[in-house]
Formats: sequence, C-alpha cells, structure tokens
Amino acid sequence: MAEVIKMPKMSDTMTEGVIASWLVKVGDKVSSGDVLAEVETDKATMELESYNDGVLLYIGPKKGESVPIDAVIAIIGKEGEDISGLLNEAGGSAQPAETAKAEAPKEEKKEEAKPAAAKQEAPAAKTSVDTSNIKASVIRMPKMSDTMTEGVLVSWLKKVGDKVKSGDVLAEVETDKATMELESYEDGTLLYTGVNAGDSVAIDAIIAIIGEEGADYNALLEGGASDNKGTADKQERQENAQTDEAIEAGVDAVTSDKVESTTVPAQGAETEGTTAEGGRIKASPLAKKIAQEKGINLAQVKGTGEGGRIVQRDIENFKPGAAPAQQAAPAAKPAAAPAATVPGIPANSYEDVNVSQMRKVIARRLSESKFSAPHFYLTMEIDMDKAMEARASINEVSPVKVSFNDLVIKAAAAALRQHPAVNSSWLGDKIRYNKQINIGVAVAVEEGLLVPVVRNADYKSLSTIAAEVKDLGGKAKNKKLQPSDWEGNTFTISNLGMFGIEEFTAIINSPDACIMAVGAIKQTPVVKNGNIQIGNVMKVTLSCDHRVVDGAVGSAFLQTFKNLLENPVRILV
Repeated sequence: MAEVIKMPKMSDTMTEGVIASWLVKVGDKVSSGDVLAEVETDKATMELESYNDGVLLYIGPKKGESVPIDAVIAIIGKEGEDISGLLNEAGGSAQPAETAKAEAPKEEKKEEAKPAAAKQEAPAAKTSVDTSNIKASVIRMPKMSDTMTEGVLVSWLKKVGDKVKSGDVLAEVETDKATMELESYEDGTLLYTGVNAGDSVAIDAIIAIIGEEGADYNALLEGGASDNKGTADKQERQENAQTDEAIEAGVDAVTSDKVESTTVPAQGAETEGTTAEGGRIKASPLAKKIAQEKGINLAQVKGTGEGGRIVQRDIENFKPGAAPAQQAAPAAKPAAAPAATVPGIPANSYEDVNVSQMRKVIARRLSESKFSAPHFYLTMEIDMDKAMEARASINEVSPVKVSFNDLVIKAAAAALRQHPAVNSSWLGDKIRYNKQINIGVAVAVEEGLLVPVVRNADYKSLSTIAAEVKDLGGKAKNKKLQPSDWEGNTFTISNLGMFGIEEFTAIINSPDACIMAVGAIKQTPVVKNGNIQIGNVMKVTLSCDHRVVDGAVGSAFLQTFKNLLENPVRILV
C-alpha cells in the first residue's frame, strides 16, 4: 500500500519548508533511512529521510518551491501501484494550505525572516516577561514524523557547557517510527537541558536552551512553562485522531529502558557516531539502531548512501573481521545488589520500567477500540479431522511447511469473499466495504504485539501464504517490519492455539469490523453417525463491531468458514 510523505515540522518555529534539492527521482527504489531531499527551514537546511521501502511514485513540489508543514510532497509504494486516490486526497487537503500561503501578506514573510531572538517575543507576551534582550534561544521538541505526538529522549550527545554549532547533533530522539538525531539550529553554548534520558516529551515542549555563555535564560523558561502545558493539553486532545500505522512505526526504534541499558554501548556517541579522528559519521537513524543491536562499530562500515552515508543495507551486508576491543565489552555492568539474607531472594521488591512507545500505542488503540466499538462475540466448534488429513497431504508436496494457521487464513479469506459485509470498516458517517481481502496476523514480540498483513489472501495459494507468514513473522521478531508490512488490514486473526489456549476473545483491531480468535485443536468425544468417538475440535470466537456487523451476518460468515475447514478441498479450488 502506497505511503504519503508529508512535509514534517523540522524546527519549533517552522511553518513551511523550501525544497532545496531532490536527491532521488520518480521511479527510484528507496529504503528506510535513505535521504529523499534537502529541505530549507527557517533555521537550517536539513535532510528529509524516508520511513518506508519502495519505489518513489510521485513528487509534488519542485526544487525551490515552498511547502507548508503537513502538505503532501511525495508518495512511495510498489512499482505500478495506482495512487490516483491518494493524489485526489492530497490535492484536496493541500489546496487550502497553498491558497493560504498565496494570500499571506508580505509583512508575515518579513516576520519569518527576523532573527531567532525576535521570535521569542510571542511566548514572552503571554507571561508579561521581556525576553528581547536575552541572547539565547529555546530548543523545542520538533515534529519529526507526520504521526508523531511525542518523542523519547534516548540520549544526550552534548552536555551543559559544551560549545555547539548549527548542524551539531544534540541528542537522539525516539519517535513512533524511528530513532532520529536532533540537530542544533544555533551557534553558542548549551546553557540548559530540561529533559533526562528516557523521558517522554510532547512536541513543541522546551528541551534545551542555547545562547551566549552566562546568559540569564530563566525568563525563557518561565515564558515556556505555560506553553508546555498548552502543548500537552493539545497533544491529549489530538491523540484520538492520530493514525497509528506506526505500531509499528516504532518497530525499528522501540525499546524499553531496560533493553536500552543492555544494548547501547557505554560510550555510544563516540563508538558509534564518530571516527577515530573525532569526525561525525553520517548514518541513517535506522542504520544506527541496527548497528547498536548487532554491536557493529559504524567506523568500520562503508556507506553506500548519498555522500557516503551509512544506510540499512550497509549494516545488514556488513561482514566484520576481527572485532575491535571496545566491542568486546558491552555496557557498563550494573552495580552489584546488596546480598540478600536468604540466597535467591531479590534485593528489591519490584522494578519500574518506562512504558515503550510501542506499548503506549497498543494500550491507547486497544482502549479506543474496546470502549468505542460495541463488541459482541460468536463462538463455534469446528471438526478438524479432515483439515488435519489435508494438511498432511499438502505438506508432502508443498515447498514450504503449511501450518494450521495458514489453513485458517486461507479459509477466512475465502469466507470473506462470500460475506463482504464482514470485510468492512466503520468510518463514523459511512461504512467502508473493502474490495481487497487483507488479513492481519497477530504476532507476539518482546515489546508487545504486531500485526503484519497478508494482502489479497483469497488469491494466494496455501504455500504462498505459508511462506509470507513465515517471512513476516521473522521480520516482526527481528524488528525489520516496514510500514507497508503492517498497513491496510481489513480482517484480523489472533491464534493462541500453539500455547494450548482452547478458547478466548480478542479486541477488534481498528479499523477492522471483526477479529477472529483461534484456539487449540483438542481431542474430545464427539457424536458421528449416532456413535460416540474421539474427534479433533477447534473453537473459534468472532468479535464483531455491532455498528457494522449484526449477529446474523457474523453467524453466516462463521458457518461458511466452518464448512470450508471441515471440507478443506473447497479452499483449494
């Protein structure tokens, strides 16, 4: 599914950006972390990176054109993919912004050209504090992706008192999609840092102040305090409207504080971000993240990206020789806990671990689904005797081992084709009946739950589905899923049978109208032809959004699904 690239907010005062240059052209293949363009903001010229793998299908603004934040600038997807719908939506949403820009009075443009110190007058007015004479500038949490509402400050690469220049990396920030570098837009001394490593920060909140050494910046903080509260309130109001394709978005970036402490080298900035001579290594955030996880020293990697930049493929293709001495020692060992009076009893009664970005998104989305969609549940028992026989026969000739879950996916796809009302979504003022059958398959990972998507499952063979599910599951566990892997689901399957769970109910995975919970196959007495014998029975429970699917519709779907699994030759036709 194609992805729209919008102009991100790259600085705290940015309202629009100028495309300084495009580094790729339509038709080029791009990977996550590749630089698409250089964008001139009101403070600096910065690189615009891709969050997706695919082909560049569309470029909107030309070199030298101004683009308001959140306006569509490019589309990335599969080669030959139809993007006319996205272009129509983009045209509708972008036009008001362009009109507003064209009608803006010249005085406003002059205001944008004022020095940074003058721009601090607006927040000062709110608190009746004069900041015009303060030779310092506030650094706020920028909006680094189109769906970002907050960022986690992973680490500071500068400390208070350090001299910094425009373009220097101040910190690493974990967004809902990736870990990115926060650059300085000012020359001066780092006077203040207001966020600790591991803290979550709302966009536009103050995180640092840069200025002349000895400058009294307290008035800037006093003026920004109310701004930060307003930003937090605004963020809370906006959260319900945010799209969360990032659950994943955060797949390549999400880690808890506990994991971070064991994967990031003690001298992360020097070992992984600089050369032996002290020069900074150019590498994409995703490449840095994978390098950290694999313990690869970026100084040993040759970059193949623009200008020698290290990108994801360079890390994945890297074959180290003798490991350097510093890589043999991971992060500093934690301090030894005091000896307990009884061997084996933990010294501490509990451990608090900060909630990861992935877990925050999971919690919010499931809460929204559970409390906004009126759920009802339909449970049915299915005789799996013939399905077990069919699977054994299929695996004798299949190039990939077919699992029972693959049979469930194929049968569900075939049943959805006969019952399109179940393959639908509630959109508030309308119901969307999806033409494609894209089945999300819930996969458990260390930080939570991911739902990669098998697209057009009704048109794929069992062996193709099996291979695709295996590949997506591996990517999920290795944190290599891309947004195109988890977007566009129209129906979801959650299978806990492999854990011995016989029956359970699942919360609907928005925007789907239904999710099917699949239990284990269990031997149980059944009546066949008037005789009691041992049968293999599997229970499934369909959770339905009553706003879209009624009981009779859900029941008819389950009957068809049951008939297909009990006579599996039908799903092969």
